[in-house]
Amino acid sequence: MAEPNDRLHRARMRVESPNASGEPLSRQELAELVNAWVYDNTTPPRVIATDANYVGQLERGRIRWPQDPDRRAGFRAVLGADTDADVGFRRPRRSRPSVAGVDRQQFIRTALGTSAGGPSVFADLSAPTQPTPVPSVVGHVEVAEVRNTARAFSGWDNLYGGGLLWEAVVAQLRYCAELLNARCSEHVRTDLFSAVGFLAQVTGYMAFDAYAHDDARRMYRFALHCAEESGDWHLRAKVLSSMARQSIWCGDPDAGLTFIELAMVRADRLTATERAMLHAGRAHALAELGRVEDAATAVGVADEEFSHARPADDPVYVRFYNAAQQAGDTGSALWKVAVHGHLVTEARHRLSTAVTGHGEELARSRILSQVKLASLVMVTGDPDEAAAIGGQALAAASTIRSQRAADDMRDLRRFAEPHERLPGVAELIHRIGSTIVV
Repeated sequence: MAEPNDRLHRARMRVESPNASGEPLSRQELAELVNAWVYDNTTPPRVIATDANYVGQLERGRIRWPQDPDRRAGFRAVLGADTDADVGFRRPRRSRPSVAGVDRQQFIRTALGTSAGGPSVFADLSAPTQPTPVPSVVGHVEVAEVRNTARAFSGWDNLYGGGLLWEAVVAQLRYCAELLNARCSEHVRTDLFSAVGFLAQVTGYMAFDAYAHDDARRMYRFALHCAEESGDWHLRAKVLSSMARQSIWCGDPDAGLTFIELAMVRADRLTATERAMLHAGRAHALAELGRVEDAATAVGVADEEFSHARPADDPVYVRFYNAAQQAGDTGSALWKVAVHGHLVTEARHRLSTAVTGHGEELARSRILSQVKLASLVMVTGDPDEAAAIGGQALAAASTIRSQRAADDMRDLRRFAEPHERLPGVAELIHRIGSTIVV
């Protein structure tokens, strides 16, 4: 569980609200003052999108270190703090993202939340009174069943989001992990570790999409362990890519960049599609760090790698990564710099390509690109056009349960508020507010 940032909370409580005499600053008021300070104290003026939800994540300790130095300066200035430490900001500690030399059964119990040493995130109700017996001997049939299960849940996740099913998938993962204790040939054991790791990666990504971040990290660590036990370099790259995505999303692009660099070790063993995926992730991390030119270069490298893609050679883990996904991933990376006026046309083109190129089987990816496109157009183009794009995305999002999509919708709402005098934009703001808790 994240440790609350009491220093930040107390600092906010000490500052009087500009709108209610005698009352402390609300989270939203603090966010607006930080945004205003950054705009007034940067050249050229920067527009950032701090909001009450972000302040809440800071106070709850889910984000310990805002990566943007201007944002941190804004918090210090508004709260009258001399240092980042005065408001409880501290850099996250780095840990090596691998598992080695551990007791296998204890690691499985710990990774899947079943350790006897403390309370588990998984309630006792998750276990049936008559669990399915684990076979004492495992062969290729069981390995195939695990892989098919992982594929099925991955498809569900891409279509409906991780919010509906991830906790149920954990029960399946636990059962499959127990198969690792059964007798089998060395060849089967290698394939079994790879298959179970694939399922763990899928489960972790579903948890990430549902904002069960601590659980996702556990699943990823377990998946990485399985990849390393099996010597599956393709699975290892996919897991580290997913860990990078989560770190970047949670406000730690430095860690995301580290995971990407680890995934690129022995890149010669990966396919061109995998390398394109990793360079797109690298571009995203660099964009979050404000390194515009480096991010653009990484996008170019990703495109070059993808031009050599041969889908027939790709492992199952990256078969979703088609031209639309490449456009969406690189477009989302450039989005971060485009909303500040850099590479706007390129980012918009890529996001538009992703929206039109994604099929129904990747509904969540299409919606994420569509909302990013609407936000970009809202900031840099025609607000009415942006409202139309956003309305389409909101309608499509009714079929999925994704906290990431919901957060992007909240961002769109904030970007839209300066244009709320326009009827179409006002309607979009109202629809988002009535559909998603803001």
